[in-house]
Amino acid sequence: MQLLLQNGTSLSGRGFGDTSKSVSGELVFCTGMVGYPETLTDPSYKEQIVVFSYPLVGNYGIPVGNMTEWLEENFESSKIHAKAVVVSYLSREYQHRRAFESLDTWLKREGIPGIEGIDTRRLTKMIRNQGTLSAYIGEQPPLDQSWRIDHIASNNLVKEVSIKEPVFYEKGKKVALLVDLGCKNNIIRSLLNRNVSVLRVPWDSDYSNEKYDGVLLSNGPGNPEVLTNTIEVCKNEFLKNKPVFGICLGHQIMAIAAGAKTYKLKFGHRSQNQPCIRVGTKRCYITSQNHSFAVDTSTLPSDWLPWFFNANDGSNEGIIHCEKPIRSVQFHPESWPGPVDTSFLFDEFVNSL
Repeated sequence: MQLLLQNGTSLSGRGFGDTSKSVSGELVFCTGMVGYPETLTDPSYKEQIVVFSYPLVGNYGIPVGNMTEWLEENFESSKIHAKAVVVSYLSREYQHRRAFESLDTWLKREGIPGIEGIDTRRLTKMIRNQGTLSAYIGEQPPLDQSWRIDHIASNNLVKEVSIKEPVFYEKGKKVALLVDLGCKNNIIRSLLNRNVSVLRVPWDSDYSNEKYDGVLLSNGPGNPEVLTNTIEVCKNEFLKNKPVFGICLGHQIMAIAAGAKTYKLKFGHRSQNQPCIRVGTKRCYITSQNHSFAVDTSTLPSDWLPWFFNANDGSNEGIIHCEKPIRSVQFHPESWPGPVDTSFLFDEFVNSL
């Protein structure tokens, strides 16, 4: 099987998963040692080919559980959203008390191709040096060169991963309205575990007439600037005094609604060990992240302040309104996979309802 890159690089490897498919997408790398079931079912990886930089992947298999059951803790949605998987060494033998099948078998069943035998650390360095690349995986080189075009920046990927109709999860008296931009299941779990009911609505909903105590805008894939409907509704929400909290893509939507600008990072942040510092302190939190775009702090209006920043590259990791209970973060406080250093942000949001 061949892995072709936008820069002309061609790499050969062994196919696994659904080898009958040829796919193209945005090549990105993830540095996590574990968490591949959660990573591959994260809707934020829509249209992306995931390179796992850790050299051994698959050794604990895929856990027992039905991905259509959102409560299953090892899956972040009902299906795999990544286009393909690239690994150095695939472990076909697995050991775990909850293991049900191998990564290879799971990918076959889900119709997702993979390629192993690739020097993923070399590939990761290439992406870091040259920036995110388009890539193609298949048995034969493609005749059509459209796979080289960046579709992530211009297409609305959120409408493909968001729910179509509202869903209500009843738990407590307070209600958090969750705008599903490609929501990870653990965001819902994190709210329900704090005895908050959740009204989950599609990405383009006008929820102004719904009954709720606060709004949470979820993570999701793609470029925030194409979500004009979501941005306009968010602007109207800022006129109220209800709490608003954003995560990842939700953070970017809120920043644009506030009047700031976003930009695409050279190679994005996708790992479980991104250090983020709270502005005005020396406190550093280790966070889980998955995003291609970031907020330009210099464009924030005067009534907003930066809240967190990335200790590695200084990019913005959060914003907070000077007066209203409105705030957002670029990282994932719900983790899954990753550390739980910032789970307290859900406590703060729930306490503000």
